[in-house]
Amino acid sequence: MCLSIPVRIESIEGSQAIGELGGSTMKVRLDLLPETKVGEYVLFHSGFAIERLSEKDALETLSLFQEMMNHEMD
Repeated sequence: MCLSIPVRIESIEGSQAIGELGGSTMKVRLDLLPETKVGEYVLFHSGFAIERLSEKDALETLSLFQEMMNHEMD
């Protein structure tokens, strides 16, 4: 099973970006999505951005992840 998570692109230098999720940052390769811009959301998997997402879809997905984590804690 593979899991990708939505991250917001904070900065870009060449094909390397910095993504943010919940206050944490990570290096994101943009080789597969070179047209990505700062402020956009991407699906992040194994170090790479694999798909761009609308902000609405990204926030909805993050909300579902949070709901699952809260349910698991019950």
